[in-house]
Amino acid sequence: MKNKLIPILLVFAIFWCGTVSFGQLEKENSDGINWMTWSAVEDALRKEKKKVFVDVYTDWCGYCKKMDKTTLKNKGIVKYINENFYSVKFNAENKETLTLNGIKYKYIDSGKRGYNQLAADLLKGRLSYPTIVFLNDDLSLIQPIPGYLDAKKLEVIITYFAGNNHKKTPWTRYEKSYVPMKNRSKLKVKKENKSQLALPRKN
Repeated sequence: MKNKLIPILLVFAIFWCGTVSFGQLEKENSDGINWMTWSAVEDALRKEKKKVFVDVYTDWCGYCKKMDKTTLKNKGIVKYINENFYSVKFNAENKETLTLNGIKYKYIDSGKRGYNQLAADLLKGRLSYPTIVFLNDDLSLIQPIPGYLDAKKLEVIITYFAGNNHKKTPWTRYEKSYVPMKNRSKLKVKKENKSQLALPRKN
């Protein structure tokens, strides 16, 4: 009887461990940015309009990896991006032929390192990594932002474009007057306290 039970218990244990591991992996993915393929973004845009956040990187780029481990793991950044953008993580040296908005983009072999034509279009020909690119909900280009960005800097940038502030407010003015998201609740509490103090007392 014991000999018969051992194989059954082993199968159960393997199944249980696999289920736990899968659950942990799913949880880890849910804590990060919801990266999508280009085709998935096109499908999503047909249902709900949002701007598109594109992280253009390469496998050899050290600052790309640093940004992945720091800025793009920041909980506030992740939450805001997931709520306000569709996101694509795009390898500029992708060798596949991609189709976006009906246009085909091929890989260009250029010396030691080639590039995909889509990367060249998104970066306006300036192949610098990492670069964050913002697109309108029709996939037209808003602006590429080259270089490593820490969470503090990226927060100002993503709110600038998500709120269409780039259409009405110069960047320097917006950046100078920007209030970080973590401080807004504190300001709200202070304002509420002041309004309560201003209320007339009942006799």
